[in-house]
Amino acid sequence: MSETGSEEWQKLWQEYAKHLENWRQLIESVQKASYEIQQKFNEVMEKAAKESSADTMKEFGENWQKAMSQAGIDAFKTFGDSWQKAMSESTFDAYKQFSDNWQKTLSGSGMEQLKVYGETMKKFAETWNTMWPQK
Repeated sequence: MSETGSEEWQKLWQEYAKHLENWRQLIESVQKASYEIQQKFNEVMEKAAKESSADTMKEFGENWQKAMSQAGIDAFKTFGDSWQKAMSESTFDAYKQFSDNWQKTLSGSGMEQLKVYGETMKKFAETWNTMWPQK
C-alpha cells in the first residue's frame, strides 16, 4: 500500500473513531437525562400521592392517559391497567412500581422507544401543569 493510501486509511479511521466517540457521548447524555427525568417523575408522584386525594390522582391518571392517546402514543395499551393497579393500592410504593414497570417497557432497544419516552414525559408535564398549575 502506498504512503498516500495508508494516510487515507488513517484519516478515515480517525474520522470514524471521532464520530463513534460523539455517538457514545450522546448515548451517555440521553441515559443521564432519562435517569434524571425519571427521578423527578418519582419525586412528583411521591408528593402527589402524599398530598392529593385518591380522586385527584385518578383524574390525573385519566387525563395523562387521554393526553397520550390524543398524541397517538400507542405503546401504552397497558398503561390504564397498570395505573389502575397503582391507584387501587394508592401508595408511593405502588406508583414507584408502576413507574419502574413502564420504564422497563420504554428502555427497550430502538429510537422509537426513546421518542415515545420523550412524548410520554412531555404529556406528563403538560397534564401535571394542568392539574397543579404553577403559580
